[in-house]
Amino acid sequence: MINKKAIELIKHFEGIKLKPYLCSAGIPTIGIGSTMYVDGTKVKLSDKPITEEEALELFNLTLVKYEDAISKNVRSKLTENQRGALVSFIYNVGIGAFKASTLLRKLNDDDFNVAMEFAKWNKVNHISSKGLTKRRQAEWKLFNSWKLY
Repeated sequence: MINKKAIELIKHFEGIKLKPYLCSAGIPTIGIGSTMYVDGTKVKLSDKPITEEEALELFNLTLVKYEDAISKNVRSKLTENQRGALVSFIYNVGIGAFKASTLLRKLNDDDFNVAMEFAKWNKVNHISSKGLTKRRQAEWKLFNSWKLY
């Protein structure tokens, strides 16, 4: 499980909405930034609202999926804060984008000078987003902090 700092970071930037809504990228979303339900079904705007308990359950299951993606794809040793920052990053951009990213390639080359790789991912439909810029800065700050556990 990722650390409290990373969970707070994700919750802060995702927020919580119990009714389906379109995120800034135009994707149907519910709860704490979830685009799919536990069974893998995509969220639709016509779906019924969920409870806060259901949102938290979905959030926790999603975190496990993204932590697993890091374990399967990052070969370099990571600190707890680095792992948490990457979970936040993947929570926002998705596993496929992460797997194809220069960020992952650099990490697997043991190149941890990746501030610019975080910063690149601040756009929605090719337009810079203040919210994503702030999120990437927060993720980099967490990633670059040297708390080992």
